[in-house]
Amino acid sequence: MAAHPVHRLSGVTVLHVSAQIPKNRRTRCSAHVQIGEQYWQIDTGTDFYHQALQHKLQRIDGVLYTHPHADHLNGIDDLRAFCYRQRAAIPVYGHYDTLSNIQNRFDYAFLEQNSHWNRPVLRAYELPLNQGKNSVLTIDGVPVWHFGVPHGSWTTSAFRIGNIAWFTDLNHIDESVFPYLNGLDYLFLDCLMDTPYPSHLSTEQAFTYAKRINARQTYFIHMTHNLEYHALKHRCPKNCTPAYDGMVVSSHY
Repeated sequence: MAAHPVHRLSGVTVLHVSAQIPKNRRTRCSAHVQIGEQYWQIDTGTDFYHQALQHKLQRIDGVLYTHPHADHLNGIDDLRAFCYRQRAAIPVYGHYDTLSNIQNRFDYAFLEQNSHWNRPVLRAYELPLNQGKNSVLTIDGVPVWHFGVPHGSWTTSAFRIGNIAWFTDLNHIDESVFPYLNGLDYLFLDCLMDTPYPSHLSTEQAFTYAKRINARQTYFIHMTHNLEYHALKHRCPKNCTPAYDGMVVSSHY
């Protein structure tokens, strides 16, 4: 995530993945992405309030929600400060089930604003699960592709934003998705733990997918604390490494 706007430069700040070794301090998984002159958030987890303060987030022009589990959603109320500061509603995007869940649980956030701006004011926009056949959204001239990936019994939204892809909370990638992941600068990929898990990728699965997708650089995200940063980094395949809280990367679209 870049601190200053740079035209056509994607800055991605990994807010999740803060012990004596700072890179082993992991808060909930999310990202703050600069797309051209706009700033977008991927998920607002339980730690979003503290992440926004720590990383001095100044603006949020929209939110891409992967799914409505608490660790990715329950900081949604703290979008209020950005609505207040910007004096504008914030658009939020997700697939139908995700948005329905969010609107049922946080219905007050989708009402019209009042003069006090004392709650978040959000506008929901559904993203089709078309497995990347067409880009579903354009942000400041940059195409965004949307993929549905299984997360146990749930479907998570994965995204390709220009040459950056964000795949969290999944246990499988369908064959139909791989053609849309060619030529990535950065892949952020779920990697929960060493042992198999029904709704996340194990390290072995994540390594296999990373090698197949072959991004210029892959960062593993959503790791449990059983994965020690330096030990995992030593085991990673070529051009792969664990992500960590506050990490910043930049990519030209």
